[in-house]
Amino acid sequence: MNPSLVPKRIFFTRGVGRHKEMLSSYELALKDAGIEKYNLVPVSSIFPPGCKTVPRKQGLSGLEPGQVVFCVMAKNATNEHNRLIAASVGCAIPSDPNAYGYLSEHHSFGETEQRAGEYAEDLAASMLASTLGVEFDPNVSYDEKRELWKISGKIVRTTNITQSAIGGKNGSWTTVVAAAIFLL
Repeated sequence: MNPSLVPKRIFFTRGVGRHKEMLSSYELALKDAGIEKYNLVPVSSIFPPGCKTVPRKQGLSGLEPGQVVFCVMAKNATNEHNRLIAASVGCAIPSDPNAYGYLSEHHSFGETEQRAGEYAEDLAASMLASTLGVEFDPNVSYDEKRELWKISGKIVRTTNITQSAIGGKNGSWTTVVAAAIFLL
């Protein structure tokens, strides 16, 4: 294993873009999130052991234009007038700092920002709970699951970053992004 490829820090960001062209609306969403000038490489769902969350501004200050940056990203787009879209990244961090956590991506239509965020957070926590051997009924409510995870003492924190938007008029594109950006 090359330890230099294990991220030590992470930050979360989100954005929305609107434009008559789909690609341009995506670029504007990345710009709104502050990550348009990097070569973004999507990776899967592992939150590295010991990784520290930093504020977006601090995370961005350590990056250079054109840099290859690993991320977990959710995105969604629509050109339908008044269509509600959301993109969310959920995060679940174990209480053991030497263990890894999970990140999840969720992309939805018709869900509020809060509902999409809770769903993404629930996905990440469910994956972590499964890894840690915390059993639960997948049909119980979000709040009941959170209480079970708290009681187990194995999951210390769950969170999410979510962006929602409503589709614009005249066939213009609306794109939303939510991302966890890894810093090496």
